[in-house]
This record gives sequence, C-alpha cells and structure tokens, in this order.
Amino acid sequence: MGNKMTATTKEGQAEVVLVGCGVPLRGMGWYHAVQMLGNECPSAKLCYIVEPWFLSAGASGPGGAEFGEFRKQAEEEHGVVFCKSVGDLPAVADGVKRLALISGRTVDNPRLLGETIKAGCSTIYLEKPGAPTVTELEAMKKEAADADVTVLMGYNKNVCKYVSKTREFADTVDDGHVTFVSNNTYEPTAESLGECFERNAEGMLKNMAIHELALLVSFYDVSVENIDTVSADKEFSSMQTLAGPSGKEWTDFDKIKFTIKTKTGKQVSVQADRCGGDTSYAMVTNAAGEELFRHSMPDEDDKANVAVLEAKYPGAMPYFFSQDPDYIAVKEKVSAFCAKGEEPTGIATLEIACETLRVAEYLVPVLREQLK
Repeated sequence: MGNKMTATTKEGQAEVVLVGCGVPLRGMGWYHAVQMLGNECPSAKLCYIVEPWFLSAGASGPGGAEFGEFRKQAEEEHGVVFCKSVGDLPAVADGVKRLALISGRTVDNPRLLGETIKAGCSTIYLEKPGAPTVTELEAMKKEAADADVTVLMGYNKNVCKYVSKTREFADTVDDGHVTFVSNNTYEPTAESLGECFERNAEGMLKNMAIHELALLVSFYDVSVENIDTVSADKEFSSMQTLAGPSGKEWTDFDKIKFTIKTKTGKQVSVQADRCGGDTSYAMVTNAAGEELFRHSMPDEDDKANVAVLEAKYPGAMPYFFSQDPDYIAVKEKVSAFCAKGEEPTGIATLEIACETLRVAEYLVPVLREQLK
C-alpha cells in the first residue's frame, strides 16, 4: 500500500462526520457531502461518513453499486474515511473540533444524537423536524445540554433569501403584514392527495408547513403560550378525508391559510397548498390587503444556478438545486460556529425546534375545529 491520503482539517475548519449518506442523487446526506467535498463550505472539512446500511446489508441491494462508486471516489480523491457505525469513529485529536451532521431517518435521530455526543462531537447539525414527537425532542435537548453540546437545526428557510428580503421590506413600512406561502406539486385528485396524506401521516403542519412554523417561532415571537388568536381563512382552506394506497382513510389539510396574533402584538400569516405549484414565496400587504412586495423561491438568480446544477448532477432530486445556496449557508454557519465560535445568526436552535413542534401539535385541533 502506498501512502493513503486522509482528510484532515486546516486552521478554522470543523472536522465533519456525516451520519447517513443515502443513495447518490437521491439522499440528502449525499448532497451535503457533495457540497462539502466541492469546498462550498470553507469552514467544513468532511472527514468521516457513517453509513450503516450501504456498508452492510444494503451493499448488494438497490443503490448499493452507486454508493460504492461514490465511496471509492470520496476515499481516493478526498481521503474520506467510511465507517459502519458512529462507535467506529476514532477519538477526537487534540485541538480538533468535531461536528456531526445527522441526515438519517427522523425516527433514528434520538439514538444517533446520543451516539455522536459519546463520539466527541461538540456541535450537532440535525435535520428537521429533529424527532417524531415533542417528548423525544425535549429529552434530546436535555441530553445535549447535560453534555454541553450545541445542537443546531437544518431549517434552511430561516436563511432563505426570499424570507430575509421580505422581512427587510416589512420593516420599512407601517402596518405591513407578512404572509409566508409554501406550495407543492401534487395533482388535485383523491388518488394523488390520498397517497400524499398516507406517506406524510404526521400531517401537513408537522411536515410541509413545519418550515413556516419555524419562521414564526424564530422571528415573530410565536409560542404556544404567546398565541392570542388563530384564525383560519375558511374560503381558502380545505380539509379532506381520503383513502391512501393501503385503503386506510386519512384526514388532513390539502390547503390551509391562517393568521396568528400574539399576546405581544405581532401578527403573521401562513398559507400552504399541496397542489399550489413549484414556487414558494413571501409577501407583504398593507392594511387594505393590497400587495406591496413579493419575493419568490426560486427567483431569476436561483434559476440560473439550478440550470448549472442540473447539468452537473443529472437526475438528482429537483429540490436540492432550488435550495442549494441555503443548504450551503446553513452548513457554513454551523461549521464556523463549531470551529471558531462564530455566532450562527438566524440558524434554528433545538429550543426553536421543540417550540415549532409544540406549535404544530397545538394548531391542528384548533384549525380543524374552525374548518368543520
């Protein structure tokens, strides 16, 4: 064997352990890896990839060959070390700051958080929503706090350009009202929505609209205790009970719009539509309801970047491309915090993630009752 190159951090870089890579072109973990290996996040050095499935039983199954190719390239060109489990990681070297980026299944997150803390990670980047329930997320928050480990969340809309531009504009006008609009591209049929309801059984507010709720908690003082009123827009909103592919019936919102007023005097609206199309946006209206400002994602600059990425990674998940700059921004802020202690402005904390899930669980019965 010749001298095998091993990825090592430079001054001002966090040593990143990616937990959960998934299949190239499809797994979010893979896209995180590609961005770091392409030096898109200067404060992050990807040194280890933990992939329990494809380094064992999954190696010979679907996606196994593609993962094997990616592994070979990452080892040979970048010196990345692959491990079957978090327990296989070596001890953290003196002076090195280790960051775990957990990008697996939500249901595995409570266990993986504990394992990465034991493996010496001082900062953890956790994909949303963090855990299946508030109870589990609260327990994770305590475990991290007891170990003096900071957990930051992959709520990328918190750093999205369309969100910041809209918030900046709203600050320049008196009585400007902000509405965050999230759209998906499902067909408006019982079959398409029934499949959607079954696959996202936690419901729209814990799934599609959880990003918008995180914005409300982060920037508009929204918490269960601070909500004064919630009012659904009955004309826009729709709740249906539909059979999924299994034959079981599910009740969920296919579209919802509501306004929250807080006890501290703020108000903000959220609109989400499973069949609304592929553009999400935020807007500011005046007291008469007239639109003063709107910024969309993707905007014209984003569309140019999307075209470049489509050519570079043909066949990859489309949402990777439209949100590419935001994924980079979140990872860079979390890595710079881990390596250098820089304040991760705008990044959602585990406290925000807990409150966001609490707000989702609170809103569902309230909105259902109003739409009866």
